Amino acid sequence: MAEIINMPRLSDTMEEGTVASWLKKVGDKIEEGDILAEIETDKATMEFESFNEGTLLYIGVKEGDTAPVDTLLAIIGDEGEDVDALIKGAGEPAKEEVKEEKSTEASEVKASEASTSEKVEMPEGAIVVTMPRLSDTMEEGTVATWLKKVGDNVEEGDILAEIETDKATMEFESFNEGTLLYIGVQEGESAPVDSILAVIGKEGTDVDTVLKANASGNEPVQEKEEEKKTVATKEETSKSTPATSGNGSSGGRIIASPLAKKIAEDKGIDLSKVEGTGDHGRIIKRDIENFTPTITAEAPKATATASAKETTVVAPFVPAGEESSEEVKNSQMRKTIARRLGESKFSAPHYYLTVELDMDNAIASRKTINAIPDIKVSFNDMIVKACAMALRKHPQVNTTWNDATTTYNKHIHVGVAVAVDDGLLVPVLKFADQMSLTTIGANVRDLAGKARNKKISPAEMDGSTFTISNLGMFGILEFTSIINQPNSAILSVGTIVQKPVVKNGEIVVGNTMKVTLACDHRTVDGATGAQFLQTVKQYVENPVTMLA
Repeated sequence: MAEIINMPRLSDTMEEGTVASWLKKVGDKIEEGDILAEIETDKATMEFESFNEGTLLYIGVKEGDTAPVDTLLAIIGDEGEDVDALIKGAGEPAKEEVKEEKSTEASEVKASEASTSEKVEMPEGAIVVTMPRLSDTMEEGTVATWLKKVGDNVEEGDILAEIETDKATMEFESFNEGTLLYIGVQEGESAPVDSILAVIGKEGTDVDTVLKANASGNEPVQEKEEEKKTVATKEETSKSTPATSGNGSSGGRIIASPLAKKIAEDKGIDLSKVEGTGDHGRIIKRDIENFTPTITAEAPKATATASAKETTVVAPFVPAGEESSEEVKNSQMRKTIARRLGESKFSAPHYYLTVELDMDNAIASRKTINAIPDIKVSFNDMIVKACAMALRKHPQVNTTWNDATTTYNKHIHVGVAVAVDDGLLVPVLKFADQMSLTTIGANVRDLAGKARNKKISPAEMDGSTFTISNLGMFGILEFTSIINQPNSAILSVGTIVQKPVVKNGEIVVGNTMKVTLACDHRTVDGATGAQFLQTVKQYVENPVTMLA
């Protein structure tokens, strides 16, 4: 029996997904666990596995297309099974809504029909390309680079531009063929989603007529019919053409998924040297991860030359006593960080509590634990464990403010702030109170590595109920953090300092560390925050109690 596969919700903020690439085509046999497609969300590009077995009978969202969560993505069933009824059934609700809208808004329809005669006709073959919505939180995009210029011939699949969103800079592929007639957003400029990005059509087409036709609401009907024929032809061709393996190049252009390109760029891998195992030699994620560079005799020379070039780079000359400055365009990620932290700082009434911890026992305990082979525990791991256990004793700190209500989270998910090149990410340790110190250490290292290498998934960054930020490794004595909403508190951890302390009436050399708790006064009162810090202090100063 045929099974409908809907667009999955791969993160709690995901409202729509874009199919970056299909790793299976119509007619292919599917086994449970096979990777069907790579789907781009607002956080990352993720592989989507099949939980069904059978034959891929239908693809509802083509490569590069975007669809809302829970819409028809594909159908898997027995070979030769009729799926027309399932496809029609998926579209019936939308049709019924259209009928209701038509019946309730008859007067508006008549008015629009009267104005149709005034619309400017769209020139044949002209396509208006709009600013794409590359994530569900994206409201505007910035054109980082145009890879095509006006007058260039554009083929389907060519990279038109690199567009900067609030999450990352992504390549934007063309899904049309023709000549690039017009560029609506210049390099470095920003524009709202769905505004005119470019116009593609036949050479010599009047651009002014295209823009007027688009403004009047006209659409290239003939072009749509041609696209349907083209899609149908491609589907027939794909059924008869077997998947091949190659170097992922076609006519001099390297064919690779966006995720593969990004990983290759981060690792410094030349895509022209990678063998693609995807359809028609397309380079996909696993090809990059499994790639082993070939060592040649010329490599040392190249390295030496590169290092020589690096040493010859000279900073721009600035005369002594002359003022100089440079304005740098803010990335979409930086704008998002500024907006969210601003909202937190000005909507949540912050207050701060600082306590100094005696770290002598923690230092001794860590030394003993790390003496065991293959085990490594950091002071940060101890702080995470102490906070997780303290949250269990003080549930008021593990809450979320909702105006009319307050949510008491029964689970404890601790976020650990990690600095990355583009800003700040917060990987989340799920059920941290149930983890041992060694498990916390291993998970923190794994998640932090993924975050810095841009391989972390949205699910690994969602759902924190409390956050820890540690700048101790930079020698910072103490600092305050902005609450990571919807959390009610965040702990700022400083460095360990050797200094004279009083113990048993005597001045001795001791090791201390300051931590500062920022609380949302709407949910956490001063006494509650102070009690929470006292519990954290007891656990850290006596690590053995965390093992009880």
